[in-house]
Amino acid sequence: MRPLRSGSRNLTPKQRLHETGISTRQLPVRLAPCTDELLSSWIIRHATFYAISPLAMLQHCLPEVLSLRTADLDLTKGQVVRIARMYSIDPATVHRMTFSNIPQSSRRLIAGEPRQLCCSCRRTVDGSPIILRSQFLGWRITCPLCKGPLQRIGGLDRSSPFSRYHHAALIGERTLDDEAERGIQNWVSPSEIARLLLMRRVPKPFPDHYEPSNYKVLGVIIPDLDDVLKMEPSELPTPLNPILPLHLRAALLAGVAIVQRAGSEMLYMLRGHMMGENKARFGNAIDEMVERTRQPRASSQLHLI
Repeated sequence: MRPLRSGSRNLTPKQRLHETGISTRQLPVRLAPCTDELLSSWIIRHATFYAISPLAMLQHCLPEVLSLRTADLDLTKGQVVRIARMYSIDPATVHRMTFSNIPQSSRRLIAGEPRQLCCSCRRTVDGSPIILRSQFLGWRITCPLCKGPLQRIGGLDRSSPFSRYHHAALIGERTLDDEAERGIQNWVSPSEIARLLLMRRVPKPFPDHYEPSNYKVLGVIIPDLDDVLKMEPSELPTPLNPILPLHLRAALLAGVAIVQRAGSEMLYMLRGHMMGENKARFGNAIDEMVERTRQPRASSQLHLI
């Protein structure tokens, strides 16, 4: 790599790239990605090495991409190939560093910032912390690399009030991960089940001081949840923002596993705990999910007719 000329500190990021001999075709020095490293983390490390901003590093290759978050979430195949060419790396490796493979139904469970970490697998390379994909995944309670428990970022770790559901939670984690990462579903989408379980319900018997947001459909399956949410109102999840804090996450994962095992009958039973428009929306969603599972089964029988 050529040394910077005198006065190069005043150069624009694009000028600095050319001053160091970087072309859009290939970088003279490439840093090896770490296992499970997020694409933006890898780009940030290169930006640090070349002494430019991370966004300038990204836009030198993809000028149309306006943020690192977009690069993590929504790269096209062509953009993946362009990054792979510039960084002299296999396109499949670049693709695995992004969330591009994750279907839309699971993307509500991808956080906007790192939520958790694995103390055994966290790494720092040349003074830069490595950010892993798994730190953003709202369905994980264990590390995908070592299978150890994840810990929250910032503040003290809190023990889960749902530890007795741990085995079921691990099953739920696996089913959600299979759907998001490998496109594998059972009879219905696990992420859609998670969304339905976070809808509001009407408790029975009706409490004296009723706060609708404190009661989720999930509480029918995991009765401990109601009391926990009353104590922690700031932690309340919603169908649009279903990522629970790490110490509460096992409840939702276990609920998903229980419904997956019980089948559609349990969903129809849960509808009886709702009222009004919420009940109608819940019922319509169930009907659509069940109908989607029947269609492939019916089409697979056509060759027998």
